[in-house]
Amino acid sequence: MDSEVSERVTSLLQDEIDWSYLRSRARRHGLTPLLYRSLKCAPPEAVPKAVLDQLQQYFLTNAWRNLLLTEELLEVLHLFKTHGIPAIPYKGPVLAASVYGDPGLRQIIDLDILIPKEEILKARNLLLSLGYQTEFRFANARQAAAYQRSQYELVLTRDQGRVIVELKWEIVDRFFSFPMDYRSLWDRLKPVSLAGKEVLTLSPEDLILILCVHGAKHLWTSLIWVCDVAGVLYVCKGLDWDWIMNQAGLLGGQRILYLGLLLSKDLFGASVPEEIGKRVGADPMVRTLAEQVKQSLFQTSNGSSPSLWESSVFHLKVRENLKDRIRYCGRLALNTTPGDWNVRSLPDSLFPLYYLIRPFRLSAKYGLQLLGHINYWIHSQYKKKKNEVDRKSPIALSC
Repeated sequence: MDSEVSERVTSLLQDEIDWSYLRSRARRHGLTPLLYRSLKCAPPEAVPKAVLDQLQQYFLTNAWRNLLLTEELLEVLHLFKTHGIPAIPYKGPVLAASVYGDPGLRQIIDLDILIPKEEILKARNLLLSLGYQTEFRFANARQAAAYQRSQYELVLTRDQGRVIVELKWEIVDRFFSFPMDYRSLWDRLKPVSLAGKEVLTLSPEDLILILCVHGAKHLWTSLIWVCDVAGVLYVCKGLDWDWIMNQAGLLGGQRILYLGLLLSKDLFGASVPEEIGKRVGADPMVRTLAEQVKQSLFQTSNGSSPSLWESSVFHLKVRENLKDRIRYCGRLALNTTPGDWNVRSLPDSLFPLYYLIRPFRLSAKYGLQLLGHINYWIHSQYKKKKNEVDRKSPIALSC
């Protein structure tokens, strides 16, 4: 909040503000703590006291919850360490501490912990001993192995869902096809102070890539994800951009990176090196996707999740390599999931039949939705063609 930003906020507050809309949008996008931090510095007459009091209460509640989650994270990390399980906490409390500098300024929904794939079941059992629960229990060893092949995380909850731990062995779903070398992450870890204790977390370079992949996976439907990228760019000076660009290229994720950088620049004023900015601007699809994201961010929707069709189209457009698009489609269609296993319980010997069940289940669940999108596309193309014909007709030309 430098003088320039403060003056801009004060100027905006002179207009007629729809406070109800502003509060709901801030909450929808995870920005209420930051909104309160900004508005409490405004002239007293610019913000209704009732509004500021509500925002303050939300801020204090969020800060208190974040402190409890930070304590929980440290307890889980200590438990894993005593049992020889390597663990990397990222996002959540460590992001709030390292990027925002205040545990109360970042809303925390869950605790993300990256651990080696071979340690997942051991880590799960330890959390179960603490009272955590899982939504899905493996029926047999083959199902557990298939889950680890096709999925990327295991979610556990405690205290009626108020505490959520996501154990991850990869950053995103396997079908997203972003094959990071997770073992090399350990060589680049950086220390961060968390509630007076030092923990190791991702390097800023790895964090930039992972935040951009996470945002792209979820179609950047929340402003706080863009804010996270902008925060890393602002706080972490001297980033190794050569390494970042090379790594993004190796992973087929340059467009994913470019989109995150462009959104953080357009929406939060983040700065990137001039040469990187030129590369970002050289891809027209990145600009198209950025405009699509910015339009959807401020639509007055209820925050419902994008459909499978919308997500798939976006995911395909955000990849620059044809082989990654083909791999995405193949894995999405064939990777079995708990949704397939819940259709019918099969013995271990018949497990391969789930690969046949999956296409039928997806067709039954999303077939009508897909037909609706195809019908809409055909109708829009017809209207577009008709408008072109009408414009070229003699009557239209005479007018």
